[in-house]
Parts: sequence; C-alpha cells; structure tokens
Amino acid sequence: MDYLDFYGLNQEPFSNAPVSRFYYDSAQHSQALVRLMYALNAMKGLALLVGDIGAGKTTLARRLLDALDEREYEAALLVIIHRDITSDWLLRRIAIQLGVEHPDSDKLVLLSQLYRRLVEIYEQGKKAVVLIDEAQMLDTKALMEEFRGLLNLEVPERKLLSFVFFGLPEIEEHLKQDPPLAQRVALRVRLNPFDVQSTDAYVRHRLRMAGAQRTVMDSEGIKMVHRASGGVPRLINTVCDNALLEGALEKKQVIDGDLVRSVARNLSLPVEEPVTDADYRAAGAQQSHLPTIVPGSPLAPPPVTLLPSAAANTGNSAADQALDEIDRVLEALNKLG
Repeated sequence: MDYLDFYGLNQEPFSNAPVSRFYYDSAQHSQALVRLMYALNAMKGLALLVGDIGAGKTTLARRLLDALDEREYEAALLVIIHRDITSDWLLRRIAIQLGVEHPDSDKLVLLSQLYRRLVEIYEQGKKAVVLIDEAQMLDTKALMEEFRGLLNLEVPERKLLSFVFFGLPEIEEHLKQDPPLAQRVALRVRLNPFDVQSTDAYVRHRLRMAGAQRTVMDSEGIKMVHRASGGVPRLINTVCDNALLEGALEKKQVIDGDLVRSVARNLSLPVEEPVTDADYRAAGAQQSHLPTIVPGSPLAPPPVTLLPSAAANTGNSAADQALDEIDRVLEALNKLG
C-alpha cells in the first residue's frame, strides 16, 4: 500500500535526500548559519562545522551555499567521496570550481592561474568561497599543507579565499597534522542531536511540508521516535519513514508510540526507557521502607544447624582450630536467634 495516499501526503516527508523544501530551521541550525555567514562575509579564512554521523551537515552545507548571494560571492561546494585524493587533484578541482579555464597540469602554473582568478573575483567586488563536505576524508599532511598554502593567497586588505569544512569530529585531529593550519581555524561550530522538543517540531514540520492536513503521528509516537533515534535527523527520518509504511499496512490512522516502538525494534534501535537518577532515588526510597527482620520473627532465617565435622577429629592443627572457632561463632548466633 502507498502510504502517501493513506495519509494524504503529496511527497515522501522523510527522505534522507537533501530536499530544500523540507529544511527545518532549528535554533542551532539558524545560529550555525549566522556564524558561518559571518566568517565568510569577513573572509576569516577557515571555518569548521562538525557533527556526528547523520547530524545534518550536508543539508546545512547546501543551505549555506543557497544563502550565498551570487552578486556577492563566487561560491562552490566540493564533496569529498573518498580518501585517496592527492593535493594536485584537490588544487585542480578548486581551480575549476572557481572558474579557472584550462587549468594547467604544472602545479606552479596552476597556482598562478588560480591567483589571477581570485584577484579577478576580488576586483569584481565579490568573495571567493569553497565549502568542503565530508572534510574528514582529507586526512593527510600533504592536503593540510595545501590548504594552508591556499589561505596564504591574499591582498593587502584581506584574504582572497575562504573555506568552510563540514565533517565528522575526527577532522579536528587531521588539522593537527599541520599545526599552523589548525591555528588558522577562525570559527568552530558543532551540530548536536535534537532534544525531544526539536524532534517534535522537526517531525511535524516535515509532515506539514509533505501535505499533511491532519495529525499523522501523536505526541507519544514522536517521543518514541526521539528515544529510538537519539535526536539524530537521519535516524529520525528512517524511523518515521518505516513507521508511515507500517501504519498504512496496519491501517492505523494515527501512528502511536507502540507502533514506533515495534518499528524501532525491527531496526535494532533502542526503545527501552533509560534508567535515570530519579529511578535510582525511587528504588532507594522503596528499599528504605522494607520491613526490619528481627531474629526469631517469622521472616527471620532458621538457626544454623551444626553438623559433625570429620576435620574435628583430626587433631589440633591450625585448620582444626579455625574450624572450632567458626563453630563457636555459629553457636553464639543460634543462641541470639
């Protein structure tokens, strides 16, 4: 069954493809864009946005690219798809992205071509910007040195080129391979997972943008989505997409927490309530109300019955003396009972 028809939607609301109309401008995404725009407008040189897998870095990179006015910026987005690139390939690709025609195969000549192109962009009153997505794949010292060299291209008034790296937190370690480059990071921004309120707003926003005219998922369902996904946007999309499919198959008009829990389990995602400090305190309170067991009461354990020990007849060795001492202690305990 097509869940779009069942729920009255005109488009898949939870595709993991970066569809601009579904972009959710959360508070942290909005602040991240403001900070990155500041770094680019001031031509700070190198800015860094990091986030864990599925946090929405690629979506934000495309959003930033769309936000750069073509009248003010000569901008390009470069996506790194594997780790085996060389510094020569990187330099050539950046030159092409910024409009260098017929880039030369000789590196020194190519650098000269790129510098002239950057000066042209500057003289046009524009700023040259390159956004690098999946930047954690830039993991060699040679590549880091190449970026440092490019950031040295400047005129007396300002730098001629700015970069924004979008990547996993490990990019921070890669930058340290070239300490002077690491020191040139002018701005750092981190994307964190959504809290439950942001998850709720995100899910409802995407359903609304997909054409939902009624409640498709209730609050308990969304809370379960948050628990299963940990607030990671990519996982939110996966859980919600599967929940819509299962809900349509079961003909559930509103997706609830039980259905989402079942979907999450099928996806091997966590669905159990986390143990909190409040749970521990409650357990302690219950423990403090347990009845006190008095010796001789019905709840008290029966007295210990002493059995003859074969070791008792073996003499007065240290082991025998220890056993005798234990017997005396147990007899005393029985008398107390």
